[in-house]
Amino acid sequence: MNVPTNAIEVSCYYTWMGSDGIARTKVKLGADVTLKEARENSDAVNSFYKGDKFPLLVDARGIRSMTRDARNQFSLKGRDSGVKGFAIIIDSSISKVVGNFFMGINKPRVPARLFTNETQALTWLKRIDNI
Repeated sequence: MNVPTNAIEVSCYYTWMGSDGIARTKVKLGADVTLKEARENSDAVNSFYKGDKFPLLVDARGIRSMTRDARNQFSLKGRDSGVKGFAIIIDSSISKVVGNFFMGINKPRVPARLFTNETQALTWLKRIDNI
């Protein structure tokens, strides 16, 4: 996933809205994500909310670690969000562990799924967007 020049940059992520109405966020290589960084990125994602919820593509490839508090923040439980569903792209054993742990323990309140292929993730998100 290529980061455009208009992306919002926070401590551990680049975040932008695609021309297709799908928001995207890409973790920075070697990122250690805590609650602080999770909140920063949540604020960046929610800045795109203008009354219509949207799908989110998360590129987690390159993440080093994520705290339990950060995973809870990203589960969307107990807070408002403009996100109607999200796909997480993984490729390394670390991102797979983080992704599976997140999905199993935190159980997001919106449709969410892990992918190793960006095209498949986008296809699934487009279906979510039409629900």
